[in-house]
Amino acid sequence: MKSRKGILIAVLLLLFTWFLLCLPDPLFKNKTSTVLEDSEGNLLAAQIAEDGQWRFPYNDSIPEKFKACIVQFEDRSFYYHPGFNPLAFGRAVIQNIQAKKTVSGGSTLTMQVIRLSRKGKKRTMLEKLVEIILSGRLELSYSKDEILALYASNAPFGSNVVGIDAAAWRYFGRGADKLSWAESATLAVLPNAPSLIYPGKNQERLKAKRNRLLDRLLKAGIIDAETCELGKQEPLPGKPHPIPQLAPHLLQRAAKEGHSGERVNSTIDGHLQERVNEVIANHHKVLKGNEIHNACAIVIEVSTGNVLAYVGNTSSPGKPEYNSDVDVIAAPRSTGSILKPFLYASMLNDGELLPGTLIPDIPTQIAGYAPQNYNTTFDGAVPARRALARSLNVPAVRMLQNYGIEKFNYNLKKLGMTTLNRTPDHYGLSIILGGSEAKLWDLTAMYASMARALNNYIPEGGKYNLKDLHPNTYTARPEAEKEIAAANYFDAASIYLTFEAMVEVARPDEDAGWRQYTSANKVAWKTGTSFGFRDGWAIGITPKYVVGVWVGNADGEGRPGLTGIQTAAPILFDIFSLLKPSKWFQVPFDEMEKVGICRLSGCRASDICSPVDTVRIPKAGLRSAPCPYHHMIHLDHSGMYRVNSNCEDVGNMKHESWFVLPPAMEWYYKSKNPSYKTLPPYRSDCETQGSNAMEIIYPKQFSKIYVPVEIDGTMGKTIFEVAHRKSSAVIYWHLDGNYLGSTQGIHQMGLTPDEGLHTLTLVDEDGESLAEEFEIISRRK
Repeated sequence: MKSRKGILIAVLLLLFTWFLLCLPDPLFKNKTSTVLEDSEGNLLAAQIAEDGQWRFPYNDSIPEKFKACIVQFEDRSFYYHPGFNPLAFGRAVIQNIQAKKTVSGGSTLTMQVIRLSRKGKKRTMLEKLVEIILSGRLELSYSKDEILALYASNAPFGSNVVGIDAAAWRYFGRGADKLSWAESATLAVLPNAPSLIYPGKNQERLKAKRNRLLDRLLKAGIIDAETCELGKQEPLPGKPHPIPQLAPHLLQRAAKEGHSGERVNSTIDGHLQERVNEVIANHHKVLKGNEIHNACAIVIEVSTGNVLAYVGNTSSPGKPEYNSDVDVIAAPRSTGSILKPFLYASMLNDGELLPGTLIPDIPTQIAGYAPQNYNTTFDGAVPARRALARSLNVPAVRMLQNYGIEKFNYNLKKLGMTTLNRTPDHYGLSIILGGSEAKLWDLTAMYASMARALNNYIPEGGKYNLKDLHPNTYTARPEAEKEIAAANYFDAASIYLTFEAMVEVARPDEDAGWRQYTSANKVAWKTGTSFGFRDGWAIGITPKYVVGVWVGNADGEGRPGLTGIQTAAPILFDIFSLLKPSKWFQVPFDEMEKVGICRLSGCRASDICSPVDTVRIPKAGLRSAPCPYHHMIHLDHSGMYRVNSNCEDVGNMKHESWFVLPPAMEWYYKSKNPSYKTLPPYRSDCETQGSNAMEIIYPKQFSKIYVPVEIDGTMGKTIFEVAHRKSSAVIYWHLDGNYLGSTQGIHQMGLTPDEGLHTLTLVDEDGESLAEEFEIISRRK
């Protein structure tokens, strides 16, 4: 007797243990669609599940209208039974016996959830018993609303549509929470007979079922008579609606980055996303007339790094050759000039430059690399801030040469540029002109980090939050703890002065129409154009927003006129016109010092500089070199000629500070600056040895020159050029000791030296000589 009792207890314990563990976890293992929502929960885009079903991820929020409809239609005792309703089950058995076929299952909503989770099981009495047991177990672990949510997320709604969320969008083109009573009732009757929803098929049967449910809702006092009657007049759904695709490329990105099959609550501003889509579409209509087929844009909120709009490419349905499916925001592209502000900020931050420092803008060749300005002209010398605003290439290369390629690469990586995967030497000086690739995603994050640091510098009482440097994000991130420090990757003053230089962007004369691209906002902006007119960039910064735009062809095909200023800038400012204006950045006075600056050179004023302006500069700028261009010269009593102690008594001399540029810089500078005063000539009775009146512009000492072979097989000519302070001077040219001829005024000569080492010797009319060695490298057939 005791053994039987023990066995019974053991069996009961086993059954109880099985009952506790019998419910699968998770209950549903179906593949789900990847769903992207905006910051307010509105659908932006969705991707069909791997099994070909439109099945949105589980949603614990059920619209009240659908909840009332499904309970009234399927299980009016839902809130009162423990998962199994004996009365309903018994009634169903009697109905089935009388009809001699299955006309009612007697299943509760809880049992239907279990049946949906056990798809593929045959409908037998044993299976029904299992469903009853599992339903009881489900009721112990889940609330009634959670069970309803499981049903609503997994019930079939016809064709390849599963779940209330997908059904609402496919059949009515809007979210389930925005459906009317009639629409909710239509969806509520579908899981019972999902084949009814095929467009144009069984519409009368579907309408009758819907209307009966509306009558039942009226009888239950859930809706009033007017709502019931109006609901019956509403049309049934016809052809399925396409799922919204307002941000398809961000959806792709989310799926690739570990969110496949998930509901992604993004930071996107849905209204702004639609407007930016329209801007890109409108400009695409014009761009494709020039066979430019791709463009993208992104809008970042500076304070958080949140992505507010993400348009990864244009739309070209039926044109796969245009690569519209490529997310260009995440694609590495040649940078053009878009990195120049980072170099300017780096040099300000390290005290190697002041905003007005003159940078040489003359023909330049460095180890065989000869950069050219966009307009192929030279200014001789240009203030650094104007070189940035005008995007001059030669000054940028000279700045990078002075700063150091290794340091600049380090800074770019620290700021968040992820595409620099080779050594600095691989990129060389060309990195500043497009010799590397970058992603628009990274670039906008880098500029946003700079703006964020500048915004937060004042509130932090002169300190920095190192956490301000971070990538963009399209999903809400928890607020990070602040990491306050006295120094930052760039000081606030350097960032502020960089943005100030970027406000007044100018371009060559032929692009003077750029000023039409204006905005009510004060915007710091920069454009870029890659070699071969393959990529057009534009990035703009305000205290609140960073906007990035790229235009081009995803396959890399270049097009005439594909420049940042002509293609990307108009889109940039159209997007800024959609954004709320904001006050400009506060001036970080605590990070600046007032010092005397030479007005002509832009450097810290020396004792002999004149005129001198008092200007605020970054504190690091106190380490910058003083003006190197002002020299004390000695004039005779007339002030018209220079003299020295060999020809004039010191007591009769006038001593004057004079702004003197090196000959090559002077040669180009004076043509653009009529106020520039050249040095007075020496008086005829004075010796002038060592006056440095000449400078070879090309080639430089020890240059290696490649001379191409012409079509006819002859060697091409190399143009040698010299600058002389005296505009009327005569220069006599010699190559390897052989006299070649003379030049006056413009000192250029086309030569065809043989391969090998050569020496060029120049002698002016005053006897001053200059010699440099170079090597000719050529290819012969």
